[in-house]
Amino acid sequence: MNGDSDMTLAFELEALKELASPESVFEDARGWTEYIGVVSEKPTYVVTNFTRKNRIRQDFFSGPRGKRESLEGVKDQFDTDRHVFIGVGEEDERLAEAVDWEYLAIEDAADAADWVLASSIETEEDDAEPVRDDWP
Repeated sequence: MNGDSDMTLAFELEALKELASPESVFEDARGWTEYIGVVSEKPTYVVTNFTRKNRIRQDFFSGPRGKRESLEGVKDQFDTDRHVFIGVGEEDERLAEAVDWEYLAIEDAADAADWVLASSIETEEDDAEPVRDDWP
């Protein structure tokens, strides 16, 4: 992003799901952030299952609290120069503004950090014509 490592970075779970390799994104972001985690309105087990499945080690997560309370708590707990919330849509943007976090849309974050969005991966199977195994 901009090389500032005194930053707390929070991903909305839905934004994280839009990435082709969430594990790689977390590994990359650890190089230029102090703290990184996931917030969501979903139940704790949903976030935990996703992060375990993708081998994501987070410094914080929303737990039983909602996004707003989580972001407020994280900001109080982790004293960094910047607090950046990566989300999806206007609701996340309004939330970030309300709790005094910088907001970054997942598409903009991916572009700035050279992360690959799952939607931008093209599979050969989708584009290729069917192969005939019975052809001489």
